[in-house]
Amino acid sequence: IYPCKSCVDYIPSMYEYFNAVLINERDEEGNYLELGKEFILVPNDHFNNLPVNISLSDVQVPTNMYNKDPAIVNGVYWSESLNKVFVDNFDRDPSLIWQYFGSAKGFFRQYPGIKWEPDENGVIAFDCRNRKWYIQAATSPKDVVILVDVSGSMKGLRLTIAKQTVSSILDTLGDDDFFNIIAYNEELHYVEPCLNGTLVQADRANKEHFREHLDKLFAKGIGMLDIALNEAFNTLNEFNHTGQGSICSQAIMLITDGAVDTYDTIFAKYNWPDRKVRIFTYLIGREAAFADNLKWMACANKGFFTQISTLADVQENVMEYLHVLSRPKVIDQEHDVVWTEAYIDSTLADDQGLVLMTTVAMPVFSKQNETRSKGILLGVVGTDVPVKELLKTIPKYKLGIHGYAFAITNNGYILTHPELRPLALQVMSDFNSILAENKYLWDG
Repeated sequence: IYPCKSCVDYIPSMYEYFNAVLINERDEEGNYLELGKEFILVPNDHFNNLPVNISLSDVQVPTNMYNKDPAIVNGVYWSESLNKVFVDNFDRDPSLIWQYFGSAKGFFRQYPGIKWEPDENGVIAFDCRNRKWYIQAATSPKDVVILVDVSGSMKGLRLTIAKQTVSSILDTLGDDDFFNIIAYNEELHYVEPCLNGTLVQADRANKEHFREHLDKLFAKGIGMLDIALNEAFNTLNEFNHTGQGSICSQAIMLITDGAVDTYDTIFAKYNWPDRKVRIFTYLIGREAAFADNLKWMACANKGFFTQISTLADVQENVMEYLHVLSRPKVIDQEHDVVWTEAYIDSTLADDQGLVLMTTVAMPVFSKQNETRSKGILLGVVGTDVPVKELLKTIPKYKLGIHGYAFAITNNGYILTHPELRPLALQVMSDFNSILAENKYLWDG
């Protein structure tokens, strides 16, 4: 898949796109809904007899986003040039399955075009920017310490928003990342007490484990941010010296309703002048009394400041940090190709049942001269590859009578193996967990 080379700022005033939820939908008078024009769908054997359009892609926008937002419409408009790329790819290689572009703005262009159905509440929660293929392609591996203010002023809704913010940050971490969560008031409280002073891999099991512990947080006392910052910097520094972790980007995520100081002495001690650790600050609540201090901390440490007033604001505001961490990769024009672990595509099946898939993806950058120096990530392109297609590339005559081939990812997850079967999601998860545990034993 080849990314488009430029963006356009001009959009025809009457421009409409094919919204994957609204296509072929009519109002009470029989007229097509806005963004819901006629979109021909025909069952296709290659796609498990799902009704698709192999001539066009369509666009999915998360329910919590306005589908006529100018930024969305602009991105949808210039990304239409991918239609021809998708079709040409499929003509050259009919074994291809889904091809897609996940935008940094949140929309998802998918080929072939298919209709999306909301859940029973009328919601589509899918956001391409939370998917593993997007996260791995868009950012470099990172070590992250999340600091959560649990002082008395965080009681009630503020603490609820803070917990949701932490959860959303966890959604943006992938298997290449390492993290820990520290709650603070006048004392430090590791969310998982057994993991003091270290970081853990951001795999699915670890993230779910930490989410469960978030519910145990409650607000009381006085917030001593200086103690928390010292602990975060020491943890990152010591973990980095062990040779473990991402050995790449480092960040501190600060979630609080205010800071009474800029703590420049701490930053001077640990982070200046190199500023290797980026500071991202999230101001919780509507009050802006301490916003200037948090803005200063973020700007002085190559990070980003944002304010989150309601639960509805959480996801979009959390996503902003990904744009910052992607800038070095964009400026250096690093088109790294990533492969995900094997997973089950529930929409497809063959004679043997459910199909095991892997995704190959790469970032898309703006190549306009005026944006290149700013490091603007446009999104990520990807395609799904059936694992059986990878096995076809293996020269069996080199394996011998009793030989077999297998592949694992850089994180120790199984990509292909003769005994890997799509029996159930939990079975696959357990299989990979066992392999990961053994990997550490072998390394030890």
